[in-house]
Amino acid sequence: MTDFDPIRLEVLKNALEATAQEMGVVLKLTSFSPNIKERMDASCAIFDARAQLVAQAEHVPVHLGSMLKAVGPTLALIDPLQDGDVVIVNDPYLAGAHLPDITLIAPVFVAGRTVAYVASRAHHSDVGGMEPGSMPGRSTEIYQEGLIIPPVLLYRQGVEQRDIMAMVLANVRTPEERRGDINAQLAALRIGIRRVEDMADRFGADGLEAGMDAILDYTERRMLKRLGELPAGTWSAEDCLDDDGADPDPVPIRLKVELRPDRMIFDFDGSAPLRRGNINAVQAMVHSAVFYSIKILMDPTLPPNAGVMRPVEIRVPEGSFLDARRPAAVCAANTETTQRLADTVLKVFAQFAPDRIAAASQGTMNLIGIGGRDPRNGKPYTYIETIGGGQGGRPMGPGMSGVHANMSNTLNTPIEALEISYPFRVERYELRQGSAGPGRHPGGEGIVRALRILDHEARVSLQTDRRIFAPYGLHGGGDGATGLNWMEDAAGSRRALPGKGSLTLKPGEVVAVETPGGGGWGTKDG
Repeated sequence: MTDFDPIRLEVLKNALEATAQEMGVVLKLTSFSPNIKERMDASCAIFDARAQLVAQAEHVPVHLGSMLKAVGPTLALIDPLQDGDVVIVNDPYLAGAHLPDITLIAPVFVAGRTVAYVASRAHHSDVGGMEPGSMPGRSTEIYQEGLIIPPVLLYRQGVEQRDIMAMVLANVRTPEERRGDINAQLAALRIGIRRVEDMADRFGADGLEAGMDAILDYTERRMLKRLGELPAGTWSAEDCLDDDGADPDPVPIRLKVELRPDRMIFDFDGSAPLRRGNINAVQAMVHSAVFYSIKILMDPTLPPNAGVMRPVEIRVPEGSFLDARRPAAVCAANTETTQRLADTVLKVFAQFAPDRIAAASQGTMNLIGIGGRDPRNGKPYTYIETIGGGQGGRPMGPGMSGVHANMSNTLNTPIEALEISYPFRVERYELRQGSAGPGRHPGGEGIVRALRILDHEARVSLQTDRRIFAPYGLHGGGDGATGLNWMEDAAGSRRALPGKGSLTLKPGEVVAVETPGGGGWGTKDG
């Protein structure tokens, strides 16, 4: 193995992370859909020749943590890749996401052998299924959620497989936009390949591979050092999703964390069994939430790669809703279940590291999807957005208002971009005053987002949570306000909507999402 001194190792680590960041910039700037070009609901990462995550950009935590467990199993199911090949996949039980998250993977060849892989994952605003936007509120099996793409070659030795592309585009409502976003993902891969090839020129192929090994070993050493500074012991916590979208019963997550000087064990025994609705999560989603939460606890400068997870053991009970198997519905696992998983893990961490952990943030991504035929041009459209809310009060100060927190790191779509792209009018977009949990360090305020449908009939889907169980406060702080959804008809009559579901809106009707506030941290009197 090539000996890497600390300076050369830092140069390589930063080069890999900068490449992942540049891939994301290219993806954002070349994409077609507002969900990516305005909100950056996409992520990019680099893996070594053994499909271990080596570098990622500061994109969407739920994507990046799940790709940690997805790329290796995906590559294991197909023949060895050749130079110029690109794999496309969205199968949740393999790729560790939901169907709208399409992942592209390409090898980096140097001197005739694979030295790395680059990957891009993007949330496409439609992949077919029973509702526009492919995020139905009440799906009960995966086949209702859209087109399932097993690992197949979209490009073979640099040549597009037109039959595969045609098959994908034939099954979606907005094929031009889908092709544009896939091409943007391909552009991101190309810049990633070029930059990794440049690194191989600089360090040599053997040196590059040895350097990536050294980066993972370095991260593991730092992880173990921080772990050794924590108290040994066992702690437990529980939190709940409001319901599963199909049935009204709460969905508990139970967690026990054991800390040893050289090991962290996360045991989800006692969590709810597989549910009929769509909050079921594949195990990669569980790993994603744990990965994210560990980085908060340990050190924000800890390199976010596979080395973090080497001293970590995650136990998920077979048959639970955290161990989804085909054909369970899973589309809300990304948006809702991972948020509650993170809340539960952080609630445990707050017991032994109170000075590092914030109160609960909004705990939902507040997803809204709308689709119909645009009266301005007669073409189908699909709109998807997750809406920010209140961040939990922090040990060092108040929570931020109107932001995406924890497993989401996207932006709220600007009003101008939304109204240009879709036949809606934004009636309200404001902070939800009074939603923050009180405390020495109060939580942040949620958001009110109200959209009026213009000159056409539209289907609306909602996937939201924390409408029953509020974002918790910590150390005497108060809970944040629960969220609520409502619609208003053209005459001004208003009615409440469930947290998860789908409905038809007529011209002139309004749908609104009021997002939760963050919990407070500490008592007001100190």
